[in-house]
Amino acid sequence: MHNHEAKERISRRRFLRLALGGIASMGALGIGASAYATRVEPYRLTITRLTIPLAHLSPLFAGFTIAQISDLHFGSWMTLEWMLNVVDQVNALAPDLIAVTGDFVSALGGDIPDQISRALSALRARDGVVAVLGNHDYWTYAPTVRRAVREAGALLLDNTHLALQRSPAALYIAGVDDIWEAQDDLSKALRGVPDRAATVLLAHEPDYADRSARTGRIGLQLSGHSHGGQVRLPGYGAPILPRLGQKYDMGAYQIGEMALYVNRGIGMTAPHVRLNCPPEITLLTLVPGNPTA
Repeated sequence: MHNHEAKERISRRRFLRLALGGIASMGALGIGASAYATRVEPYRLTITRLTIPLAHLSPLFAGFTIAQISDLHFGSWMTLEWMLNVVDQVNALAPDLIAVTGDFVSALGGDIPDQISRALSALRARDGVVAVLGNHDYWTYAPTVRRAVREAGALLLDNTHLALQRSPAALYIAGVDDIWEAQDDLSKALRGVPDRAATVLLAHEPDYADRSARTGRIGLQLSGHSHGGQVRLPGYGAPILPRLGQKYDMGAYQIGEMALYVNRGIGMTAPHVRLNCPPEITLLTLVPGNPTA
């Protein structure tokens, strides 16, 4: 048994005990929390809108929008039908760019690669779809996931970057491969990016932000991984969070001169419950400026 598998099993047992305990206590209040956490909140998709000042952003990119989704987790709870509903809601936002920050799968088999490709190929954005892989993509079989993403026409940023042009200005979208599995190479991802450039980084695991912020070259990091904990207890927060998703578990943060946004994800890992932590699409609008001002 791999170490990560042992950690996951222990975490999930503890998570289930705490989650069901919280649900049971709410159920005692007569609000049917168990049914809510399994049948309602996992489908209560929310749209979070944020305006992010990005250093070195040209006025030519003012108002540029990025729709972020994360942690689809095909192969367990997620269905193609539900994911296509999510896709419709993303497309309705008419973003300039769509970013998918990893964990496409929980398990591979059957037509799961085809489902990934069908969902991603339905996404529509002026400047396309970019993505990075996550730890679960490696724990299943990364080459198959990688192929499914690429066959959909999405650009996989595996330690590389994309330069978006609004002549003569550029906006750089970089991505690192999975950090948990030590596949990341930030230096390679930023190779060729000017030191004083407007740069957004996709990195599946959010706690990577301490490292990326230290470079002084990234204005915004987009991450997923934590699912916000899936269950958040009032006055306590998330009882269980994954490795590399414990310091920054959901929402917006400012780390020195770099902004970080941690998306709560679309799918789930077992146990398939959400409580006080609904799934999320994030729509980020970039404007020129200093985020620390």
